[in-house]
Amino acid sequence: MTDTTDLSKRHIRSYVLRQGRVSTAQQRAIDTMLPRFGIHYVAQPLNLDQAFGRAAPKILEIGFGMGDSTATIAQAHPENDYLALEVHSPGVGNLLKLIDAQQLDNIRIIQHDAVEVLRDMIGDNTLDGAHIFFPDPWHKARHNKRRLIQSPFIAQLVHKLKPGGYIHLATDWQDYAEQMLAVLAAEPLLQNTADAYAPRPAYRPLTKFEQRGLKLGHGVWDLLFRRKTP
Repeated sequence: MTDTTDLSKRHIRSYVLRQGRVSTAQQRAIDTMLPRFGIHYVAQPLNLDQAFGRAAPKILEIGFGMGDSTATIAQAHPENDYLALEVHSPGVGNLLKLIDAQQLDNIRIIQHDAVEVLRDMIGDNTLDGAHIFFPDPWHKARHNKRRLIQSPFIAQLVHKLKPGGYIHLATDWQDYAEQMLAVLAAEPLLQNTADAYAPRPAYRPLTKFEQRGLKLGHGVWDLLFRRKTP
């Protein structure tokens, strides 16, 4: 008989830890601000209201990059709390700089693998939404298995959402957009808010990279699904 307990703990990582240069300012932000705005990964459920010091809608941000969009969204929506996940230190340092510059108090950061955070720290029926913007497309066919948006991950994520909670994905790779649409459409607990791809919601800011791509005629695809209510 196969022991599935250990197998359930292993997964193919959707990222590679690169030796990105951390600037002096980013390192200073990590040293001085991460103790306040950071949450250590531990394999036990996280009390989200306690982590933010209030009861408010909770949105999960997976893979926030350099944090510009996360900070913009959080500043525009002070009524929400944003739990932001990223593995790369330059991005963590940059988001902490933005938190300081904009005096934001509705962001908390976990610098750890999103799959493990979701599995071990986020309780079922606790999230009001989840954002995954421009995840690594792993565009070579032999690397597609590393893509984050696959059925087992979405099946896990959907249970963390409250009924009516949403998943918002965005990508600028058409074949990944098609895979995302197929995966989300196949999840029985989710319902698409559009016929296929959704218009970009006003709360998601255009990145500089995205603006350049759009001027060159490149496509960007947003998907917005909600967890079905009983």
